Amino acid sequence: MKVPINVPVIDKEEINEVRSVLLGKSLTSAANSGGRRVQEFEKLLASFVKSRYAIAVNSGTAALQAALYALEVKKGDEVLLPSFTFVATANAVMSVGARPVFVDILKENYTIDPNDLRKKITKRSTVIIPVHLYGNMAYIDEISEIAHKHNLEVIEDAAQSLGSTFRGRHSGTFSKLGCFSMYAAKVVTSGEGGAIVTNDKNLFEKLRKIRNHGMLHGYDTRILGLNLRLPEINAAIAKIQMKKIHKLLRRRRENARILSELLSDLDITIPHERLGERVNWYLYTIALKNRNKMMRELKSKGIEAAAYYSVPVHKTPFYNKKQNLPVTEWAASNVLSLPVHPLVNHENLLQMSKVLHQVTKS
Repeated sequence: MKVPINVPVIDKEEINEVRSVLLGKSLTSAANSGGRRVQEFEKLLASFVKSRYAIAVNSGTAALQAALYALEVKKGDEVLLPSFTFVATANAVMSVGARPVFVDILKENYTIDPNDLRKKITKRSTVIIPVHLYGNMAYIDEISEIAHKHNLEVIEDAAQSLGSTFRGRHSGTFSKLGCFSMYAAKVVTSGEGGAIVTNDKNLFEKLRKIRNHGMLHGYDTRILGLNLRLPEINAAIAKIQMKKIHKLLRRRRENARILSELLSDLDITIPHERLGERVNWYLYTIALKNRNKMMRELKSKGIEAAAYYSVPVHKTPFYNKKQNLPVTEWAASNVLSLPVHPLVNHENLLQMSKVLHQVTKS
């Protein structure tokens, strides 16, 4: 039996809620406030991360794009972000006409390096997008200090970090705008979906218009917007998922704890939480020299380990930037993510440990 790297946990509650949407024949809403289940999901998300407002959209990419529109990022602007991330972070920047400037990462948790960030700031810099990769919290205090000094905005890419906290504060809430993803593989899913959280009422109202063609009351476009609306079926799934998020996170945490104990004697880099940090364990990512061999061995035993990301964004054919990002390139060759999602059982963890020990010591 295969153990996927991540898989949605869908139960009768989600199925019943989707059925209710279908039977009610209210599949979506073009109202400024969204459909009923969209609003219910938004309230649950805002309450969970302790933010005043949440705006649901149809993907994590759309969340980033909407956030950039809301801050009026435009052609000629530069946006600072890591290359070691999913390409959506950079694509969102390109989509509004701005230029992504790639920053190296820290070896200890694969998030943006504040020291390299300082070196990359120019007169055209407008926004920093730190990515809380794998659920690891970026060094947001240092990033915020840099942003304040240079009069830059911060948009948190929290696509992978819903439920992660630092000093009790949730990812996505350290800046004006935090962006989440509810893709099928995420901690909480809606199939496809995303959301932005903010405490700023003006940005909240602006984002509601941006996700709906810039309209307030219908056919009265006031600003540039797109169709970024989350359908009611997707919101129905997300709403139920949010109600069980604490249980889902507990299971991930327990699996990560057991795996760390099992692998503690190996000469590999295992993930850890820094002081004050509580990770959501979206991905349990190790670093080791013989990554590709290990990945093949694990897959041969049905364990779908994965390398996120073996090709950093700046080296993809579209971006193709010749840049010196040494830690990024080291990570691309050495990291390996292991499944710790709620459907991973103790036997699966023991099997992972067995393979890792065999290959590492061979």
